[in-house]
Amino acid sequence: MSEEGFRDIEEDDFLGVMASFPAGVAVVTSLDERERPCGLTISAFCSVSRRPPLVLVCVDEGSNTLSAIRHSGKFTVNFLSEGRERLARSFATKEGDKFAGYAWRPTAGLPGGGPVLHEDTVAHVACLVEREVEAGDHWVFIGRVVEADVEEEARSLLFHRRGFSAIG
Repeated sequence: MSEEGFRDIEEDDFLGVMASFPAGVAVVTSLDERERPCGLTISAFCSVSRRPPLVLVCVDEGSNTLSAIRHSGKFTVNFLSEGRERLARSFATKEGDKFAGYAWRPTAGLPGGGPVLHEDTVAHVACLVEREVEAGDHWVFIGRVVEADVEEEARSLLFHRRGFSAIG
């Protein structure tokens, strides 16, 4: 029970409700202490502020990418294009080199920032970490956007009820 006397809902019920909210699919990338690319698939992303331009991402405490973001103080959010389900599923695992077989480039406006998956995205933002906050089993990173790019013709990949679809 929580301190107010209410019980938390069951985890499966919580996950079912959250799966009912369609979300964009993104891969957050960063570079570790050896300058190797790291990344993970997320759906927990939102804009925070227009002035200054701030966004937030939520990273699981067990993620291999967590230490890379903390080490570099930078991350890039790659918003995936339709048809990139395999990439999304690959980056959702903890398996070996997630970048094998995917084209990427360094950020242009943020040296040492996370890789841009340029052939697989509708847009990306590269960020400097402004703040991190512990929230349950995740860490929330608020980042100042210092680079952004949009592929106007691309359609976005969505995740809804544990399946993928597109919107454009």
